[in-house]
Amino acid sequence: NHDYNVGCKAIYVFDRPERNLFQKLRKQGCQQTRHTKLIPGQYGLFYQPQGSLPKLEFRYLNCTCCWRSRIPVAGFETLNDTLSSSTTPCDDKSLDAYYTSEQRGVILQLLNNAAESELAAVKLLRGRKSVNIVEYRTRNGPFKNLESVTNVPLLKHKSAVIVFNSILNPPEKKEKRKVKIQLAKFIRPEVERTWLEEANSIVSIVCGVNKIAWAHMDRGMNVLEWKHEDCHNFLKGTYMASAYLDDISSVVSHLPTADFFVVEKTSISLQNTALYPVMAHMRTVEAMLFALLEPRYTQPDNTAPPKVLNMMRTAVGRHFGLMVGDSRTSGAQAMQQMMTESVTQKIPRVTFPHNLLVKYRNSFQMGGRSRGEELCDAMLQAVAFYELLSESS
Repeated sequence: NHDYNVGCKAIYVFDRPERNLFQKLRKQGCQQTRHTKLIPGQYGLFYQPQGSLPKLEFRYLNCTCCWRSRIPVAGFETLNDTLSSSTTPCDDKSLDAYYTSEQRGVILQLLNNAAESELAAVKLLRGRKSVNIVEYRTRNGPFKNLESVTNVPLLKHKSAVIVFNSILNPPEKKEKRKVKIQLAKFIRPEVERTWLEEANSIVSIVCGVNKIAWAHMDRGMNVLEWKHEDCHNFLKGTYMASAYLDDISSVVSHLPTADFFVVEKTSISLQNTALYPVMAHMRTVEAMLFALLEPRYTQPDNTAPPKVLNMMRTAVGRHFGLMVGDSRTSGAQAMQQMMTESVTQKIPRVTFPHNLLVKYRNSFQMGGRSRGEELCDAMLQAVAFYELLSESS
């Protein structure tokens, strides 16, 4: 009993269902329900208020039984007898009447026999609804008709119709198009493809905060050498060039000969100022590796390709599915899988020598103290180099 306008002489008398409907219309902002007084307990409907309120167009409510019949609820000039005579009564057709026998058979076949995972693939059945269908079948047996599906919790007429139509007309699965990868996306500087394809072997080099690792691999995906070396002067003091040069020169002296040296190119965000020391360290090591590994010609040879290349760290991460947003996760699990396949499969993805499998079998345990992240990244980079090169052909 709320009087919203003392000067309004219009009084609306409602029974309980009509009062609930009126309150719903008021919440929706209906203008003609704002200046009214509710007096419950009597029976009646929608008298025209006094004043010059604008007339509204008819609006409709759907019948909650069948969701098909429409009842006019705006205008407010009709009484109960007018409403009952003007509305279309609910037809008593069940859901089965709207589908052919063949369609009903297809729908019931899936709902009665599909497992929970198969039901979850149908529109609106993911989550609790598919569980409810399985539980209902277990308690009450298979569905005998489509109308009985509405007895399942969370599946009423409207939802059931959407489910039935989705079963009869499943969405087409779009085949993922394999994107052709361009060499410039993961190799810098640009090199002619023929030079890369004719290379007999590469050395993949990855720099860490206190060590450098490398992996020597040939075109047949055979690992020839796989090592890492500690660099005790990294990230010490003020980045003394002479100290860095001593450590990196020692590493370069132990590297095997190869057609190309592939150095990892890290992508560190410039917005994170806390990583500036690490970025300066990485760029210093990278520049020294390029300077020491690139051959020096007395006369420049424009026809010869560069000996040292950069490979994007994010490209390797995407190739092995290690990227989470812009961050790359550990590749230890992928490394363990490749080492296992080298022993168990007749034609493995990568062939490891027995001595290296024994040496590094415990280096990539999840949660281990000494995890060889640099070793792992160097090998993944070498594998990705050859596989991405073949995919981009």
